Amino acid sequence: MKINPNLKNNKTNTPKPPNLVNQIIIAVLIFISITVVYTFVSKKPEEIKNLNISEVAQGIKEGTIERIEVLGSEISVIFKDGVKGEAKKEIESSLSETLFNYGVTPLELSSTPIEIKSESGFMYWLLNILPFLLPVLIIVFFIWMLTRQVKGQGMQAFTFGQSKARITDPDDLNNKVTFKDVAGAKEAKEELKEIVDFLKNPKKFLDIGARIPKGVLLTGAPGTGKTLLARAVAGEASVPFFHLSGSEFVEMFVGVGASRVRDLFKMAKKAAPSIVFIDEIDAVGRVRGTGVGGGNDEREQTLNQILVEMDGFEPNEKVIVMAATNRSDVLDPALLRPGRFDRRVILDLPDRADRLEILTIHSRKKPFAEDVDLKVIAERTPGFSGADLYSLMNEGAILAAREDRKKVAQFDLIRSIEKVMMGPERKSHLLSKKEKEITAYHEAGHALIASMLPYADPVHKVSIVSRGRAGGYTLKLPLVERRLQSKKEFLDDIAMSLGGYVAEQMVFGDITTGPSNDLQVATNLARAMVTRWGMSDEIGPIALESDDGRTMFGQGVNDKEYSEKVSSLIDSEVSKIMNDAFEKAKVILIEKRNVLDIIAKKLIEVETLEQAEYNELIIANGIIPKKKEEIK
Repeated sequence: MKINPNLKNNKTNTPKPPNLVNQIIIAVLIFISITVVYTFVSKKPEEIKNLNISEVAQGIKEGTIERIEVLGSEISVIFKDGVKGEAKKEIESSLSETLFNYGVTPLELSSTPIEIKSESGFMYWLLNILPFLLPVLIIVFFIWMLTRQVKGQGMQAFTFGQSKARITDPDDLNNKVTFKDVAGAKEAKEELKEIVDFLKNPKKFLDIGARIPKGVLLTGAPGTGKTLLARAVAGEASVPFFHLSGSEFVEMFVGVGASRVRDLFKMAKKAAPSIVFIDEIDAVGRVRGTGVGGGNDEREQTLNQILVEMDGFEPNEKVIVMAATNRSDVLDPALLRPGRFDRRVILDLPDRADRLEILTIHSRKKPFAEDVDLKVIAERTPGFSGADLYSLMNEGAILAAREDRKKVAQFDLIRSIEKVMMGPERKSHLLSKKEKEITAYHEAGHALIASMLPYADPVHKVSIVSRGRAGGYTLKLPLVERRLQSKKEFLDDIAMSLGGYVAEQMVFGDITTGPSNDLQVATNLARAMVTRWGMSDEIGPIALESDDGRTMFGQGVNDKEYSEKVSSLIDSEVSKIMNDAFEKAKVILIEKRNVLDIIAKKLIEVETLEQAEYNELIIANGIIPKKKEEIK
């Protein structure tokens, strides 16, 4: 189950407070720009000569002045040779009176044009006022910026305790999700249809005295579609959808989370009928009283407020609280009691049919080549979640686009399976001739053991091309999907995991670091057989360890409820299982050494063997690959 890639979350972006440093830089740049403009406007286009009134009078007498302009007390003189000059006169007297006092006769004065200008116009006032007004404007601008900054900080303080929930409106068709967008999870959708029915028609339930569950807890592995399913419920019921993460309640200050919870439920009640969805609720809903954080722990205060808000609902408030987690074992029991999260919906990994539906949804807008068969892709992806399948289809499209093709081919999807499982090919990771030979024998050992053991899954691909952290890999997939696994299947899996270790030791007489991950996986599986699944003849049907231990400071903490003697016995049983698997693999590889050499040499030559090529190789050497009806 996976969200349609064309759908996006409807998130409201919280405005960020203005950055004071950026504001100051902008102000300085504005100031420099204004100064440059003012300098350009106010500077004189050419050099002007300062004159005395006597010089002006002498010029008029000699006839060297072309014209005179008078602006208040300012006198601009333009000589016939193009020189310009300025002079000043007394404000109380006119120019003619002043010149007459300097001996200029009326006849001489009449021969020179004189233009009287009035002191007016925008530029005149701007040039006179700007030197005084500009500093005042800059100071006012800085004060305004500082006030705005303080106001932003103050508003943040007032909104600190408000809910940060994003709201998806039921009329927003671009972000609306329905059950049609959810593939698989048939049982989960049936459970949630009651919630949809209640939100659409609550009177039917209330009239008969029924109360719909107040809380629905969605539990499942990561990527199984818990958030998508919650959005689909809101989309089917056409009600407002308030969604946020559990971590968004938690802040450094005690009481903020509780305030946000109150604000969230207040908004939800106003918009009722509505759905409140808290993703990753284990961030605030963990068991209280662990001794970490004290009585005033912010997380505990937030959890207490959630408990109070959920328990305080009335039957007719029509607000459904949904939450998602993949760690339901760590939740506080008070959250899971009737009246709170009293309905739990389990989301499993999709089976083959569900995977085909999910792949079909994600292929809606992808142009496929004629050879694409999604059934084959669904068969080759056991254990994939909805998120993995979305990534697979997206990687396939990226591979096709990278190679400048207009359609996605089956080969692109096959390659993307391995990329999602193990990572991209490390083409730059070149092996030496010796390392390539060791890797080939290692992977050939895995493949040959898997083909020989009756309860091991068949081999689909063998490669010595590095992917992710693996130097090579052997891909084996079940022909029939299983929900249960037997002891015999586990023992064959452990022997298959040790196939590379045994092959290296047998062929080269030495061991490399290559089998390190194989040894870890095999040892963990053997220990789980002994301590969790009662598959030890010596210890018997006793579960000594749980699936999930408590965590503290990032480390797993398991309570050992057994003695040192039993612990020693567990170690002995794990060692016995590993040694028996080692001997089983060793016997097979000694008996089929010639086949091991053939597979390894072929891998050195071609680097990758697909299922058909591999089966053809082992059939030629007398080994019959398992068919579907032969799987025991």
